[in-house]
Amino acid sequence: MGLELYLDLLSQPCRALYIFARSNNIPFEFKQVQLMKGQHKTEEFRKVNVLMKVPALKDGSFTLAESIAILLYLAQKFKTPDHWYPSDLQKRARVDEYLSWQHANIRAKGSKLFLTKVLLPLLTGQPLPAEKLEVAIEDLNVVLKQFEEKFLQDKPFIAGSEISLADLVALVELMQPVCAGYDLFEERPKLAEWRRRVEEAVGKQLFQEAHEAIMNIKSLTADQFAPELLENFKQQLLKQ
Repeated sequence: MGLELYLDLLSQPCRALYIFARSNNIPFEFKQVQLMKGQHKTEEFRKVNVLMKVPALKDGSFTLAESIAILLYLAQKFKTPDHWYPSDLQKRARVDEYLSWQHANIRAKGSKLFLTKVLLPLLTGQPLPAEKLEVAIEDLNVVLKQFEEKFLQDKPFIAGSEISLADLVALVELMQPVCAGYDLFEERPKLAEWRRRVEEAVGKQLFQEAHEAIMNIKSLTADQFAPELLENFKQQLLKQ
């Protein structure tokens, strides 16, 4: 049995895994799990990941959840170039530091803006309240400033002169609000240059391929969601 990755490329962590595996020529079988169709809630998928979330990995009889754990597993199993997860103690610590911070900051605030701007009006059928969008943008701007000042500083990449897992994870998360129509790079030249370097490091064509579905998210309609998920999702969004 070969390596299987269970992914939906609308998901930021799934895109990070897809790009990492493809850019490092890691052989895997792409198992698509469509979140909007509720395919992550099936008993079949539950056998792979009892948490019923993507991404998930299956390597023979071994299964693994959580995107960061999967990235580290792949980097070490396939002995990818050292810059991805450096052997140098302090460079690796920089990668770990960002990966520990990002989930409650860049990921949380970027996802909130995306959900507020795209999915809330779609699922409620109501115009987006301006104040909700303003709050989401303000929250995102706070963590973007922290990202630039603390993690990127004046370096080409987060851990120094070469791309690491931290850069890839960061950029796929920042693309989520961009795909929702909020270009956070427009007035941030340092961030825009960093984005260019990350895309070039993994390959622009691969990066675009991984983001094709999310770039077309504005064509999404409510009837594309599984009915049993629709109301529950709507109520969760209204609570934000």
